[in-house]
Amino acid sequence: MDLQRVHNILDNKEKCDIFYDERPVWIQGVNQHVAKIGFIDNFEEKDVYIEDLYEKNLYN
Repeated sequence: MDLQRVHNILDNKEKCDIFYDERPVWIQGVNQHVAKIGFIDNFEEKDVYIEDLYEKNLYN
C-alpha cells in the first residue's frame, strides 16, 4: 500500500479490508511511512511500515 492510499482511506472513512501479515487490521493513524494499526481479531496494536499493508481484494 502507498501513503496516498492510506490518506484516502483515513480521509474518507472508507470501509476497506486491510491486512498485515494475513491478519485483518484497521489503521489508527499514520506518521510519515509508519502506520499505527489495530488488529481486528484482538486488542493488539502495532506500528508498521505502510508498504507492508495491503488490501485483500487487490490480490484475489
